[in-house]
Amino acid sequence: MTLRTSQWVGLSLLLGLLLFSLLGITLSPYSISQQDLNAILVPPNSDHWLGTDHFGRSMLSRMAHAIGLSFALGILCVVTSAFLGAALGVTAVWAGKRVDQALAIVVNILLALPGLVIVLLFAAIAPGSFWVLYIAISLVQWVEYFRVTRAITQGVIQSPARQSSNMMGFGIWYQFRRHIWPAIAPSVFTLAAFGGANAILTMASLGFVYVGIQPPLAELGLMAVELFPFYSEAPWLLAQPLVVIALMVFGFHLLAGKRA
Repeated sequence: MTLRTSQWVGLSLLLGLLLFSLLGITLSPYSISQQDLNAILVPPNSDHWLGTDHFGRSMLSRMAHAIGLSFALGILCVVTSAFLGAALGVTAVWAGKRVDQALAIVVNILLALPGLVIVLLFAAIAPGSFWVLYIAISLVQWVEYFRVTRAITQGVIQSPARQSSNMMGFGIWYQFRRHIWPAIAPSVFTLAAFGGANAILTMASLGFVYVGIQPPLAELGLMAVELFPFYSEAPWLLAQPLVVIALMVFGFHLLAGKRA
């Protein structure tokens, strides 16, 4: 697969943030909840490279863990929703009219409910649960993969090349690899890139309203709302989670661009 320059920039940006997270988690001598009450709202220095927050906690450690958490959720949601949506989208076309109609009913029910409402309902059931957020966001995102792969597969399944393979006795797995996957792969990868950005934004949005990941865990949206009262006293602290959220979303959007 050939990537354009903008996609390489996006991929490099995301890998850089991931590397920062891994190095920060591994090498920082401070835990995310370790407090130093003699160093509250300290600006970046040799001891605390990104400063400390209002509880004297290392911003480097907290940012590294928050970025890692966002990447973990984004990747898990993308992999789950892409696999589920693409598999059901292809199955809906291949398995016949009844299966297609049954899946269409399920999708229409989900589309009738705003995605954010579904996520908020799950978050209210188990506040602060990473795995509940993962299930809720995946449940919302797989629908787009289903609709796109189903629409593309409908054209491919009737193509002379696919029908020739079927008449020659090639198996379903061969027909999928030879005819369907090459047709749906570009759209699946584009949706996956946007899906990663949306998952991170959803997680941060829930943190903004205190229904996502709960303290003392570090999460970018939660950190932003915790540090907001100190924006005039220590603006560099509030800027850190906001800039990282913007960079992560920007990186995923660049990655979603059209391939060369």
